[in-house]
Amino acid sequence: MSQRCDSPDLPRLAPRQVQSHKGNFGRALLVGGSRGITGAITLSGLACLRSGAGLVTLAIPDVCQHIVSTSEPSLMTVGLPSDSAGRISAQARQSLSDLSQHATCIGCGPGLGRSPQLDRMIQRLYRKCDQPLVVDADGLNALSTSQNNIPVAGGQRILTPHLGEYRRLTGLAELSMEDARDHVVEFSREAGIVVILKGTATLITDGTHTFTNATGNPGMATGGSGDVLTGILVALVCQGLSLLDAARLGTHVHGLAGDLAAKELGEVSLIASDLIHYLPSAWLSLK
Repeated sequence: MSQRCDSPDLPRLAPRQVQSHKGNFGRALLVGGSRGITGAITLSGLACLRSGAGLVTLAIPDVCQHIVSTSEPSLMTVGLPSDSAGRISAQARQSLSDLSQHATCIGCGPGLGRSPQLDRMIQRLYRKCDQPLVVDADGLNALSTSQNNIPVAGGQRILTPHLGEYRRLTGLAELSMEDARDHVVEFSREAGIVVILKGTATLITDGTHTFTNATGNPGMATGGSGDVLTGILVALVCQGLSLLDAARLGTHVHGLAGDLAAKELGEVSLIASDLIHYLPSAWLSLK
């Protein structure tokens, strides 16, 4: 039986102390982007900044660095070796491993693209990385190509699939949303991870505790919305929330920003970057 994620019962970020500095709020690392799909990782980075992470670094293909680095002066970028299609290449494996060691939390997937080498690199990151890891989009698709099942997690993990991605992860191509909502609880428990099954009344579970998000609207069914959620989740883990608490609070605020945007702009005109603009109002409303 799931519980509703309503505002009075939500987890909260600790108040910021007067003597705080950026190091107190974590080092976020977001991995993704590819030629022609730089917007996704940029949205994640902006959402991460607007949700309170102290330092945000985007690890992106070197051919995309000049585009992404001009999107927001507060974002740091690292250009990783790229292949002929403008995706992160296999030569980036050691650099990505080194960057991960210095991160408080890592987000992986927005705009990443697909290649067999990249799939194997993401699977290795999932297995080997000690840091908390949020996996979305093509990061999830990379995990779905692992033989038999998703890899055993090397640390704390949040997966954020929509129904299609969840079907690919589980190999259950005909799974309905209703059945997926039942199946995901056991899947989460067996894998030892937190799963956010995105959709109407998004479901959040760690296999033991299950919650249903109460915010959001159909206007958020637009490209880039999930990338914003990834950035929010990484920021909350960077600030000390447990993965389950970050998932509960993050999905609520993500949907609330969408509701505030839809109230002003309408559902038809809502785009993912509007969520970034309304995140400050969403955070303020929780106070």
